[in-house]
Amino acid sequence: QVQLVESGGGSVQAGGSLRLACAASGSIFSITAMGWYRPAPGKQRELVAIITSGYSTKYADSVKGRSTISRDDAKNTVHLQMNSLKPEDTAVYYCYADITRVVAGSGEIIEDYWGQGTQVTVSS
Repeated sequence: QVQLVESGGGSVQAGGSLRLACAASGSIFSITAMGWYRPAPGKQRELVAIITSGYSTKYADSVKGRSTISRDDAKNTVHLQMNSLKPEDTAVYYCYADITRVVAGSGEIIEDYWGQGTQVTVSS
């Protein structure tokens, strides 16, 4: 089994910073991509930032220039440094990972995993 555990959410005033962390654990063979999503009007979730195994990154326009995503493959973790936070950044942030497991008799299985979410609240 695989589990994603998030931390680092909280309440800050506008202009403040938060650093979100997500750690993947379990029977992991490899992780292709890790990232962060949040709910958005008209969508189930919108991409905030994502980083691939080749360290390519992509950001939502709304956070570009204010956020930095990074990963530590040795620890199967991903971080999202969010600066100059705005009230509109308030949301539950969900960690995402595209993980390959090796299952006896089945070979490699690639699946998407999600964390439980961490609340970010930005007050004006």
